[in-house]
Amino acid sequence: MKGPILPSAAELHSLLKRLYPITRSLTGDGVRETLRVVQEVADLEIQEYPSGAQVYDWQIPREWNIRDAHISTLDGQRVVDFRRNGLHVVGYSVPVCEEMAFADLEPHLHTLPNLPDAIPYRTSYYRENWGFCLTQKQLEAMDRNARYHVVIDSTLEDGVLNFGEKLLRGTSGREFFLSTYCCHPWMANDNQSGVVLTAFLNRYLSQKEELHHSYRIVWVPETIGAISYLAHNELAMKNLEGGFVLSCCGGPGPLAYKETFLGDHLIDRAVKLAFRDAGIEPWLRPFAPDGSDERQYSMPAFRIPMCTIAKDKYYDYAYYHTSLDDPDFVTGENLLSTLKMYIDAIEILERNRVFKTTMPYCEPQLGKRGLYPQIGGAHNQFGNVKKCAMSIEAEVDALTWMMFLADGTMDMVDIAERSAQPYSNLCVAAVKLVENGLLEEIQEVNAR
Repeated sequence: MKGPILPSAAELHSLLKRLYPITRSLTGDGVRETLRVVQEVADLEIQEYPSGAQVYDWQIPREWNIRDAHISTLDGQRVVDFRRNGLHVVGYSVPVCEEMAFADLEPHLHTLPNLPDAIPYRTSYYRENWGFCLTQKQLEAMDRNARYHVVIDSTLEDGVLNFGEKLLRGTSGREFFLSTYCCHPWMANDNQSGVVLTAFLNRYLSQKEELHHSYRIVWVPETIGAISYLAHNELAMKNLEGGFVLSCCGGPGPLAYKETFLGDHLIDRAVKLAFRDAGIEPWLRPFAPDGSDERQYSMPAFRIPMCTIAKDKYYDYAYYHTSLDDPDFVTGENLLSTLKMYIDAIEILERNRVFKTTMPYCEPQLGKRGLYPQIGGAHNQFGNVKKCAMSIEAEVDALTWMMFLADGTMDMVDIAERSAQPYSNLCVAAVKLVENGLLEEIQEVNAR
């Protein structure tokens, strides 16, 4: 079986552009359409919880769908048109069909004066209300003395909250978690990018011949979706090792890393090793109980260490929660660079093992096993660099560090941190040493 295939930058951006114009919210047809599109890449199951269900301190809201919305002059010209951009309507707006003066309409209008060309993203999930979002320029062009025809053709009815789920089984008995939120409409970085990367990570892991760990992967509406999932899967979630919340993965800014609430969990260390070996210094963001669903998963009853690798993380870019966060703001190349960091971190987790030397009394003779150059004295000799290939030097360094540190108390992540050796080099060295009977694999240290 061939190994996993990475998507191209064009393939990533193509899926993002397909998802971008779907009008979605916590619930409704847009979420279902989004998940069906994702199914073309990722083998996921579309699940549901009924509206009205109590989940801890929350209640799943009624299902919201919208067909059309506009603010029009009395002669029929649309001043604000939902059909041009789904952000024009406050999410979960109740139905409206009225003629009103501008003074009565104005309290329901939302703009960003400091970004006059941007439409803001606003919602009213848990309090019945209605409103329109528009650019500051559109607002300034409206006639304060005119009357307007205001229409929101929406429904709020009993229905379901949909989410996507996939469980990939591994052999280690340890389970990690990948979560993204699928509710945000008409914004590319936040969070069509996370939906896209989660889909392709699912595909990547599904294509592996064998998984060492299990991976639980979900696409949920933010906050209420995560809370609902926790409430319905409490025991399984309490047994998770840790995981990733995929959010804001494709902007033009530098790669950033938001730590778990612990800061030094195995997840943190794996990600930091991936960045180290890639020669990238990420913009380090310490954990805070805000942002996305990491705060739900890490609450006291669960304490799941969750992190995020991002490119223009929420709060960190000016276009956050606006219409300027469009497919031109996100590139396929940026999506691919973030995807590779997630894959590198996951591969470190996948290859993490604990080894113990079978020869603890001084170093074994590597030369007679073909693991050391037959002519000695040239290793790490400054004047002999041209005569001794760096790949051989790196291999010997990895072999000797593995033999020195593999005492059964440290895993591969420990050894990579202590030795400063590239993780992949240590993995290659471990295989060779096991094949030659110099190391034996023992049970992994449980991170939790």
